[in-house]
Amino acid sequence: MNSVLIAGCGDIGQRVARLYRAQGASVRGLARSESSAARLRAGGIEPVFGDLAKGATLKNLPTAEAVLFYFAPPPAQGERDPLLQNFLAAIGVARRPAKLVLISTTAVYGDCRGVWITEAQAVQPQTARGRRRLDAENTLRCWGRETGVPFVILRVGGIYGPGRLPVARLEKGLPILDPVESPQTNRIHQDDLAQVCVAAMERGVPGEVYNIADGHPGTMSQYFIDVAKALGLPPPPVVPRAEAEKVMSAGMLSYLQESRRLDNRKMREELAVELRYPDLAAGLAALQRN
Repeated sequence: MNSVLIAGCGDIGQRVARLYRAQGASVRGLARSESSAARLRAGGIEPVFGDLAKGATLKNLPTAEAVLFYFAPPPAQGERDPLLQNFLAAIGVARRPAKLVLISTTAVYGDCRGVWITEAQAVQPQTARGRRRLDAENTLRCWGRETGVPFVILRVGGIYGPGRLPVARLEKGLPILDPVESPQTNRIHQDDLAQVCVAAMERGVPGEVYNIADGHPGTMSQYFIDVAKALGLPPPPVVPRAEAEKVMSAGMLSYLQESRRLDNRKMREELAVELRYPDLAAGLAALQRN
């Protein structure tokens, strides 16, 4: 079995690591500091020190014949992803990996006016966040062509689950957009995303892109309402778009400018994934049970 190296070993990375460790695989995770290394060790992951922002620290990564997962987000500013560039540049010919899986985002599609879209949809990112992710995708494609290393790109919808719910926002009673005006959004439970990542490594077609979502989109506002109900919190106040543009943060408003519904047929058929939480209701019901 190939060794595993995860760059960006946060919540999803650690869930992927647990799946591989259950199979008896050796799992390493990139760590920038001793504190992050200690966190990885606590999860049974061997830390490998390196800073994605400092290419010189990445020269001796154990990538030869390993399966690589790149989950690190781009910097918060700009329209490029120099971190992925540094990571790929550090992989020499003698240390070529067996395969690489990259997590990207559906923001690369931009606003699709709420229609159903497949992976054939043209990319038109409207935010710097989306353009950074598209830059990462293009960087990986160029590198893959030059090196011959197979790769898979996962365009992931909103991730939810324990620790990833808008609890603080709901407890503060912050307003949401009127559901009638709210955009269509897509979700995937964190446990399902982890198993999708493993399936993409095992069965993903090299060079392909996959939409990753549960296939049951809904409005962003209804998501907040459903989470509040599941947690026993009061429903958030509702405001029209004109008011939302005055009281909501720029970050939240950016999400309200884009609407799309992800077709996940390719994920289901080619990656042969059976979701544990096929819709938001199932995910929230499990949360209530636990």
